[in-house]
Amino acid sequence: MKGLLDTHTFIWWDSDPDRLSDRARAFILDPSNEALLSVVSVWEIVIKRALGKLHLHRPIDGIVIDQTANGIAILPVVLEHVLAVAGLPAIHGDPFDRLLIAQAKVEGAAMVSGDPLIARYDVPIIW
Repeated sequence: MKGLLDTHTFIWWDSDPDRLSDRARAFILDPSNEALLSVVSVWEIVIKRALGKLHLHRPIDGIVIDQTANGIAILPVVLEHVLAVAGLPAIHGDPFDRLLIAQAKVEGAAMVSGDPLIARYDVPIIW
């Protein structure tokens, strides 16, 4: 199964995995699953750190390198993902989350997220 980690899921997976649901942790740990990290989440983290809205225990590049070495795959943004945002209902106002939802839909992936707004979209949720 394919699952796209929401930004908070990725951060918690790296720094505080007890904040994840048992189901989310089990999904990420299961080597038969494909856990994906979008470039969108990395971009969001970089922006929020620069604005002082997010503090991490170490630099994001090191976190990404370590987590990809642990089996999380990087999902780039392609035109099809961006165009799919236009077809989403206006439930969530966060542009990062909207692009993540569009990516999950295009890639046939579930969203690994505890965000109740994301759960209102027509995308499978793992939480």
